[in-house]
Amino acid sequence: MRLVEPTMEWKEEHENYVKEWGNTRLVPSSFNLEGFETYESFLEALRVRQSGQGKWVPGSDYFLVNDDNRIVGMVNIRHELNEFLRQVGGHIGYGVRPSERRKGYATLILKEALAKCKELNINPVLVTCDEDNIGSAKVIIKNGGIEDESFLDEDGSIKRRFWIEN
Repeated sequence: MRLVEPTMEWKEEHENYVKEWGNTRLVPSSFNLEGFETYESFLEALRVRQSGQGKWVPGSDYFLVNDDNRIVGMVNIRHELNEFLRQVGGHIGYGVRPSERRKGYATLILKEALAKCKELNINPVLVTCDEDNIGSAKVIIKNGGIEDESFLDEDGSIKRRFWIEN
């Protein structure tokens, strides 16, 4: 297993990953291909986003890839927090391919993302999840998460917030 940055090499595998998610909201949303005419334009938009231009904060994006070069998960690391991320999004957003869930990949991708955060001197690290996402809460706690006060979003959803000393 390894983290790799999105490049043209991963176009077909990325498209297959997104198809497998179906109509549900892709997490993390930075990997959504909707609205891009080409994969090249997606990659360019991702680079702009990663640089922190516009409404974005600086960030890094990675695929978690297995030995068969199959993308099993994706992670977005935000290098700093704005008010929205402090309440709702946190430093790290991750998702696992639906067919690869319940195999320990979420725990692994969060562990690997925390190592990247350490390299970036991000400490402590904020990780959030929806109130009803018990699996994600367990993954965060397994990686050292200490629960803080939850946040009630304007849409009525509750975000659980966890801090991890890194």
